[in-house]
Amino acid sequence: MARILVALSGGVDSAAAAALLVEQGHEVVAAYMKNWVNEENIPGECPWERDIEDALGVCRKLGIEFRVVDLIEQYRARVVNYLIEGYRSGSTPNPDVLCNREMKFGVLLDYAIEQGFTGGVATGHYARRLDVPGQGSYVLRGVDGNKDQSYFLALMRPEQVARAVFPVGGITKPQVRDIARRFGLPNAEKKDSQGICFIGQVKMSDFLRHYLPDNPGDIVDLQGRVLGRHSGLHLFTMGQRHGHRVASPREGVAYVVVGKDLEHNRLVLGYEDQETPGLYARSAVVGSITNTLHPLPERVFAQPRYRAPAVPATCTHLGAGKVRLDFDSPVRALALGQVCAFYSPEQQLLGGGFFEKCGGDPM
Repeated sequence: MARILVALSGGVDSAAAAALLVEQGHEVVAAYMKNWVNEENIPGECPWERDIEDALGVCRKLGIEFRVVDLIEQYRARVVNYLIEGYRSGSTPNPDVLCNREMKFGVLLDYAIEQGFTGGVATGHYARRLDVPGQGSYVLRGVDGNKDQSYFLALMRPEQVARAVFPVGGITKPQVRDIARRFGLPNAEKKDSQGICFIGQVKMSDFLRHYLPDNPGDIVDLQGRVLGRHSGLHLFTMGQRHGHRVASPREGVAYVVVGKDLEHNRLVLGYEDQETPGLYARSAVVGSITNTLHPLPERVFAQPRYRAPAVPATCTHLGAGKVRLDFDSPVRALALGQVCAFYSPEQQLLGGGFFEKCGGDPM
């Protein structure tokens, strides 16, 4: 049996993960990652105090040691700054994906190794690890298709995957609830969190406004006609249907965001149509790739964001950690800076990277 550090968030998934490891006979210690306390008083709910209380209650019930690990400084440097600078530059960052590589399986994993946790770090992710003798360790999609979170692990390095433990990846969400009830865990019925990773129920627009001042500009259509005004390009993302407050003159066909003209600070709108320039892409360039299979195969399934389907594509290596993807069918609303995850036909996560070029220019 191994000595394992469980990243206990206060939610039911990581609590059930800890319970299963205890039941399996492992030496389990739980750690709450204290990454954010909202000292800036950004509007919204930052529930870290309740999460710690819930996590402590789980540990008392399971009879395991509980630690609070202060990682606020590292989280700001590695995740918050990435988030802010990404939006400042006009891209669409994903803090949850980076948090897994840089925090849970980065800083926390380093802490675990230093503390002698030979079994690595366990989380409540709905994903599975596959160990192949002579080849290494890989991530597979979680059994529960509705909860699969392997996308958020796309940037993990091979050595991180080898030390990751996913106890609930082979079961469904209802089964996780049942396990929590069977162990009498105090958070068995706790609702899932929907906020920014470790920050909580804070609107992204409120979070960004605290760090990035409004920068008003024109909203234009594909012909350059002015339709209205926006408060800042960083408050919008590709394919966005709401929030621009521009009514479509065509009944039943909505305006959506199809581009950002950074040079002229203009937000570009077009109709929800496959023929609208900029909205659908047949190809893309993905860079800064982290992959567990070297090199990526010629044919992959590319998932452009969480909850989006993985689409078949031809992968051409461009060198310098970049590939060109040619999709079998057009993909909607790709955005610069978004994370693209690569899968095999067998649901194996092959790695991931950031979109650096998405189809053509809408203007």
